[in-house]
Amino acid sequence: MMRIAIVGAGISGLSAALALEKARAQGAALDYVLFESAPRVGGSMFSERVDGCLVEGGPDSFLTEKPWAAMLCQELGIADRLIGSNDHLRKTYIVVHNRLIAMPDGLQFMVPTKILPTAMSPLFSWGTKLRMAGELLHPPRPMTSDETVAEMVERHFGAEVVDRLADPLLSGVYGGDAASLSARAVLPRFVEMEEKYGSLSRAMLAARKRMKAASRQAPPRPLFTSLEDGMQQLVAAITARLTTANIRTSTSVRAVARREDHWELRTEQGSESFEGLIFATPAWAAGQLISPVDKSLGADLAAIPYSSSITVTMGYSQQQLRALPPGFGFLVPRSERRRMLACTFVHNKFPHRAPEGKGLLRCFLGGSTDEAALELNDGEVEKIVRQELKSILRLDTEPRFTRIYRWRRAMAQYSVGHLDRVTRIEAAAQRLPGFAIAGNCFRGIGVPDCIRTGQEAAALVAKLAPEPRRGPRHAP
Repeated sequence: MMRIAIVGAGISGLSAALALEKARAQGAALDYVLFESAPRVGGSMFSERVDGCLVEGGPDSFLTEKPWAAMLCQELGIADRLIGSNDHLRKTYIVVHNRLIAMPDGLQFMVPTKILPTAMSPLFSWGTKLRMAGELLHPPRPMTSDETVAEMVERHFGAEVVDRLADPLLSGVYGGDAASLSARAVLPRFVEMEEKYGSLSRAMLAARKRMKAASRQAPPRPLFTSLEDGMQQLVAAITARLTTANIRTSTSVRAVARREDHWELRTEQGSESFEGLIFATPAWAAGQLISPVDKSLGADLAAIPYSSSITVTMGYSQQQLRALPPGFGFLVPRSERRRMLACTFVHNKFPHRAPEGKGLLRCFLGGSTDEAALELNDGEVEKIVRQELKSILRLDTEPRFTRIYRWRRAMAQYSVGHLDRVTRIEAAAQRLPGFAIAGNCFRGIGVPDCIRTGQEAAALVAKLAPEPRRGPRHAP
């Protein structure tokens, strides 16, 4: 019987545990223990009902195009609870000089694919619009070394696009800074497009034509997918499939050692031996624990930077929000010199989030350039958010309720050189028997990628389990 320890019970660790539970049910000679230092499993995936509204503490959805989350929901029997974003209402604004400016139609991430809407948009100066037009002539360019997203975007479209689009968009997704994030790690499709087409606009136009042809075969899917009862519904569905006795919450792994043919983990309850070990913690935590076993691996893991964030959800009556513009919300460039990074109009983005007559605004603070926000108390955070909503939306009214969630050092930052570091980490991990790492620190930060890495880690470690014993065969 092979015993496997999983350290960390966020969605990555839960996915690994579920894969091992499934393998065990199919006859694999293994067992597992899931360690979690917090009193609950699920990590940042946390949902609650407040005043009849569904409030998400962490991720509110996942990208539909990445299949692993939807596939897992199908396996768990909750696919009928999946809901898509209200894309017919999708409109995003950028705050420019204290005004909300809609992102022009045809803008794919930060690349224009329609000339007239971009040319007529007040979001960009005429200098930037001319730069965008000239970008169509860019020749193919192989990327021989890594560079920041800011450097890549500025080469194509200029500094204004970095400030008003690239940086706020990446801040919303990664909690990071375009001037430090790796283009190869964060925008690999853009790197491929530049190598093949030169012009990102030409590449996007070609991709748009292919998508139109594909849409004739099947209806377009929503950009985002969530669960009707919140993302914690996925956590609950996984947990219901696991063996309760194998889940140890409020239990911190304090040390890890490699003995001759096994791993030794020490917690406050004492030491235990395992043949397999999966880390599903942030890279900095995994680095601290693995350093006594492999110092260079620990150093590479610890070198992956992380950002922190605060989500602030405020509930209102629809009457209070009557002046709210249509759409999904707005992004705030750093040049606006505000603490708020973005705001989502939750009741517009997804159905089933607020009952009739009520609305939800979800605001974000922190990120890699404002870690100090995590030290603010709840009163200070709410005061900042309300002041900035008043300034941007002219919303000067008391919310029905406020919920504040802090996620310290939770989001991996893919800085320049990240993929080279990941290659070293993967090679070092493969040299350690019965060992694997899962999480958002490698090649994708969203829920689907975390699920994929958890499943892959379980498969990697579990294949070392001995074949189940069979009874003696009898001659006919």
